[in-house]
Parts: sequence; C-alpha cells; structure tokens
Amino acid sequence: MKNMSIDKIRKLTDKGVKFSNPETIEIGNDVDIERISGNGVKIYSGCRIFGRNTYISHNVRLGYESPLVINNCQVGPNADLKGGFLKDAVFLENASMGNGAHVREGTILEENASCAHTVGLKQTILFPFVTLGSLINFCDCLMSGGTGGKNHSEIGSSYIHFNFTPNQDKATPSLIGDVPRGVMLNQRPVFLGGQGGLVGPCRLGFGIVIAAGTVWRKDELRNSRLLMTGETKELNIPYSPGIRTSYKRIIKNNIIYIANLIALSRWYTDIRSMFVSENFPEPLLYALKENISIAVLERIEKLEVFFYKIMETTDLSLNWNKVNAYFKNLTYKGDSALREAFMGKISSAIEKKGNNYLTVIKGLENKETAMGTMWLQGIIDKITDNLLKNLTIQAC
Repeated sequence: MKNMSIDKIRKLTDKGVKFSNPETIEIGNDVDIERISGNGVKIYSGCRIFGRNTYISHNVRLGYESPLVINNCQVGPNADLKGGFLKDAVFLENASMGNGAHVREGTILEENASCAHTVGLKQTILFPFVTLGSLINFCDCLMSGGTGGKNHSEIGSSYIHFNFTPNQDKATPSLIGDVPRGVMLNQRPVFLGGQGGLVGPCRLGFGIVIAAGTVWRKDELRNSRLLMTGETKELNIPYSPGIRTSYKRIIKNNIIYIANLIALSRWYTDIRSMFVSENFPEPLLYALKENISIAVLERIEKLEVFFYKIMETTDLSLNWNKVNAYFKNLTYKGDSALREAFMGKISSAIEKKGNNYLTVIKGLENKETAMGTMWLQGIIDKITDNLLKNLTIQAC
C-alpha cells in the first residue's frame, strides 16, 4: 500500500470512516479527503478510490459484495455501491448498484434508482425509483416513469439496449418516457421484460409493457400498451453497409432526445437547485449539471458522425456548422411566465413541506405539475421544431 494511501486512510479513520480491512484499500493522490464524509461511511476490502472530483456523502457503503473501483464519482447519502467499476457518474440519495457493476461517464442514478448485479451503464439516466435487474447492458438511454418504490419503472434481467449499428455509428439513444412528465413522478411505470432488447434509437410512452423475450425495434408513443413480437422470420438477402432507409426517423429521435436532455438541464438548474441541503449538497448539484452537459455533447457528437455518413449515401444536404452553432448558442429557458410561476409553486411547497425533493414533487397538485410539464415541453418543442424545419424533416 502506498504511503499516501496510508496517510489518507488514517485521516479518514479519524473522521469516522469505517474500513473493514484498511491494508487492502488504495486512495489516489488526487483524492480530496475533505470531500469524503466521516459520518456513517463504510468501505470494505479491496476498494480503490481515485479522482479529484470524487465526493462521498454520509452513510454510504462501498464494496460490500466485492472490491469496488470508484473514480471521479459523486455519491449521495445512503447510497449502496456493492462492487465493480464506477467512473464519472452521479448517484443520488439511496441509489444502489449491485456487484459486478460497470458504470461510465454521463450516467446519473437519481433518488432510489437501483441496479442488481452485473449491469453496464454509460450515458444512462435513471429517474427516481427506476429499477434494473441483473445481467443488463443499458447504455445511451433515459428512463423515467413511476411514482414510488411500489410503482416504479423496471427492466427485467438479461436485457440489452442495442446502441451500435453495422454502419459504425452510435446515433442510437432511446427515450423511455420523457423529461417533462417524468420529472413530475406521476406517470405510469414502464416495464421492459427480461431476456429481451430494445433497438435504439427508440421512443416509448408511459405505461408501456414489453413482454419478456421481445426485441423491440419501433417507436410507440401511445401510453399503456402491451408490446410483443412473434418469432423472427429467416432472412437471407444481399446487404450493403451505409444504406439507411429510416435515417429521417433516426435524426428526429436524436434531436428529440437532445432536446429532452436540455430540458432536464434546465430542471436541474432552476428546480433542483432549490433543494440544496445536507442530503443534496452543492457538489451533487454541480455534478448533475456537469454530467447532463457531458450527455448533451456526447449526443451532438454522435449525431454529427451520423450526419456525415448519411450525406455520403443520400441526397440529404446539411450545414452541420449551423446546427452545431444552434446548440452551442442555445440559451432558451422556456416561457418565462410559466417558468417563474412554477418556480413560485415549488418555493411555496418547500416552505410548507421542507426541502425533501421527492416529498415536494410528489405532493404537487395536478394543475401545478401540468404547469411545469408545459414549461419543459415548450423548451423541447422549440428546439425540435427549429432544427427539424431547418432539415426539412416533419416534426413528430
């Protein structure tokens, strides 16, 4: 064990951190121990902690089931990260990851979101209470839906989001639910049955149930539908890479996904910021905003690659610099009257009920959530309409 690790372990022990076997722990030279709480934190054998931006709140448990590597992650109170590799991700209060996790940049687990063992995530955003089973690969997705711990969106075990194409592109993000309604925590949950898959980019409405064993390939924006496919027919035909017959749908879905991320960024900046407290301190708020910015840039980059490949094989003509400039210069905050009125409702609710995020949001009246949804949807509509018109692609 390195001398620097010994010194930092001693100082953390003095703060109150509990190490089950300190001789097996490694703490990087760049880790700021002032960003690690000493209140109720337990770190088990074989854990390695790196990154100057790492932040660990109170009552966090690390590596209980197997050794854990954590690098530049921000971890909220009562989170339980049981083993695996976690890098550049955010875990809010009561979030949990099972053994064998492989979580990378751009990932956010909001309050009470959870994953069982052997789950891979990258550029994945899970809203409160969303639950993933075991043996899942679910990168490049945003999933919302559900109202609480007994009524949550869920993905069954052995599920995969297909996010890479034979044409070597990743313009494949899938939107399960959406941001304007999903953040209100009042929508029907989504269920993706185990031993199945979703082919991105795909959009699904709230209340969707996809039967176990199904690989789903289409958008379904109607709510409360049961989806199932039959056996796949045998196919043996000539194939030429680069030919994309559904590129307009792919472009639309990517733009709508990016617009939802921008709306979520607005939510974090204007609404989440009102809940800063001991259980949601400034470092977590900052990390949310940073990760959502990373997610937006990732999706723009992947869409750019897709555009240039499309222009090689179709008659699509596009000035990408103009599109990119639109994203970079975007400062629209939504309808100011709706925004200010909704923020006022949130402020009043905090005064009455305290600053617990879930309590306040779930306690809003229907007319108040409708106001907030209208504000956020207005942001999405403006972005998508402007870009789709420029591309002469009809908005959906």
